[in-house]
Amino acid sequence: MPKNSKVVKRDLDDEVIESVKDLLSNEDSSDDAFKKSELMVDDQEEKDVDVEEGSDVEDERPAWNSKLQYILAQVGFSVGLGNVWRFPYLCQKNGGGAYLVPYLILLLIIGIPLFFLELAVGQRIRRGSIGVWNYISPKLGGIGFASCVVCFFVALYYNVIIGWSLFYFSQSFQHPLPWDQCPLVKNASHTFVEPECEKSSATTYYWYREALNISSSLSESGGLNWKMTICLLAAWVMVCLAMIKGIQSSGKIMYFSSLFPYVVLLCFLIRGLLLNGSVDGIRHMFTPKLEIMLEPKVWREAATQVFFALGLGFGGVIAFSSYNKRDNNCHFDAVLVSFINFFTSVLATLVVFAVLGFKANIINEKCIIQNSEKILKLLKMGNLSQDMIPHHINFSSITAEDYNLVYDIIQKVKEEEFDSLGLKSCQIEDELNKAVQGTGLAFIAFTEAMTHFPASPFWSVMFFLMLVNLGLGSMFGTIEGIITPIVDTFKVRKEILTVICCLVAFFIGLIFVQRSGNYFVTMFDDYSATLPLLIVVILENIAVIRIYGIDKFMEDLKDMLGFSPSQYYYYMWKYVSPFVLLCLLVASIVQMGLSPPGYNAWIEDTAMEEFHSYPTWGMIVCISLMVLAILPVPIVFMVRRCNLIDDSSGSLASVSYKRGRIIKEPVNLEGDNTSLIHGKSPSEVPSPNFGKNIYRKQTGSPTLDTAPNGRYGIGYLMADMPDMPESDL
Repeated sequence: MPKNSKVVKRDLDDEVIESVKDLLSNEDSSDDAFKKSELMVDDQEEKDVDVEEGSDVEDERPAWNSKLQYILAQVGFSVGLGNVWRFPYLCQKNGGGAYLVPYLILLLIIGIPLFFLELAVGQRIRRGSIGVWNYISPKLGGIGFASCVVCFFVALYYNVIIGWSLFYFSQSFQHPLPWDQCPLVKNASHTFVEPECEKSSATTYYWYREALNISSSLSESGGLNWKMTICLLAAWVMVCLAMIKGIQSSGKIMYFSSLFPYVVLLCFLIRGLLLNGSVDGIRHMFTPKLEIMLEPKVWREAATQVFFALGLGFGGVIAFSSYNKRDNNCHFDAVLVSFINFFTSVLATLVVFAVLGFKANIINEKCIIQNSEKILKLLKMGNLSQDMIPHHINFSSITAEDYNLVYDIIQKVKEEEFDSLGLKSCQIEDELNKAVQGTGLAFIAFTEAMTHFPASPFWSVMFFLMLVNLGLGSMFGTIEGIITPIVDTFKVRKEILTVICCLVAFFIGLIFVQRSGNYFVTMFDDYSATLPLLIVVILENIAVIRIYGIDKFMEDLKDMLGFSPSQYYYYMWKYVSPFVLLCLLVASIVQMGLSPPGYNAWIEDTAMEEFHSYPTWGMIVCISLMVLAILPVPIVFMVRRCNLIDDSSGSLASVSYKRGRIIKEPVNLEGDNTSLIHGKSPSEVPSPNFGKNIYRKQTGSPTLDTAPNGRYGIGYLMADMPDMPESDL
């Protein structure tokens, strides 16, 4: 410490106290509130506290117990079910290994920069999504409300998927697994296989009939599925108990819910690589199809996956980062979490296609056996000549290579009548080319593969427990994106709000556990989040870069991080990211317009899926979901624009500071002399630097809007202090 530090400190103290005396001396002598006021000096060097009006108790904003806990929370939120059942499908569909190129490019262009932006504003302003955007510009406060609405819509159906996983988890503790074989039906005369199962497969039948007991259309509700209702209730109870204390309770659970899926994925990868055919699956997966990579559709789907994989626009990223210290290196966090997310997707893809390669190999072997028997019958019947079969071929133990040789010979010799023979090529690539995603991958294809594993119940328990944990990690961030902004803005008790939110969501979520519930899940997944979230993130980018100011924001980052971020982010935020987001929005609207709105219904008689268009009322619901999600943005803008909310209420206050010293004063007192403070507008004022703070605590005055973010609420004015640099946040 410098020798003259005490002298400097004394001078600063005197200067600030004198400025306070000057302010007090100019107040109306009849102002009782100022007569009763007292000067409070608080040491804020080690922790950020809120000083609540009329109370001597310092209410600290919750904070992460460790950096690891915070990183695990962000990883748990961003790494979800989509990494396991969406990314592998897109990778297979869009050129295999070549798909990784556009994905990585778009991760660098829009993923990391926008993720970094959300981390930075949440950490600096230390409020949820509503408070952050209201703080930057009250007219854009609707962005935060829109994020909350989208989070609520997503939470409604996302927890249903966790309920499905819980059901399969509970059914996995038996050998053989209940979806291993088709059930037998007995009547008076004989026993036969269930026709619906015989036409499809054991796992497909179990999913649609035993688990969902699905109806044949959206309009046919069929009543509640009591098994799934209980599982949905259990899922919401788990979420409620984990979130009821905020990050104090959910943060500890993150150690398990975020790390356990990696343990399972690694176990599955090791086990999968030891299975016959797994290498074929991985080779098929990463064989690049470069010609597909140039198609615009590939880039659109890669951008969409990057966007949703990181949880941009939901508010969960902002909520989690708002509990950080202001000097935390959020740039490092953004890069780390983004690449953890990417490598998790690649790891999940390896696991999925190792297992699917094993499954394809089993199906291919069955195909070869069945078609070899057909060839033997044709030889006995004289339809085929024995001379065309090579002498070394042994049909009792024929290999895939030998079968393909025989197949090619028969195809060349019997070219004209080959189709009538009914032989199949039995290529493993044909099976691997059957693109499967979502619930079809998790609850049908993967479950079928696991039935062939040694100790299949153990692997089934591990797999569905992994899905539950992946889902819960994302649910914690989604619910935090609802709870934190509302608690910050309306000062309600977090415990009560969490319980009410979970109860309301459960009762609304009953529409998803009807027999037609799976169709509603598809509807919400397609229409409740995609367009609204794109609009939200575009507005976030505009709010920070245009309204607040890119240069000011870069200076704030330098002040917060201790170093200047790369100019790369300057150009990404200002030019590239907004352009790419607008292109993605337009492409998504066009794609939505070109794709007929509908769903795949399961038809019991044919045991197949059939595309159905949404009825009129279904289209109204789809449009309403998108409109309701984005409606808060124009409503809040018009309310602020027309001054329908009085900002001069007791919730507003002014702040003047000098090198981390803060004087907080109410501006709604009688005889208000705001002309004494030459301040900026609330929308321009970010949170100041922090060190030792001087507060004015009043007795008998209206309650100040002290934000539960550890420091400031919305609408504080920052006074111009001569000769001293101001922090813009």
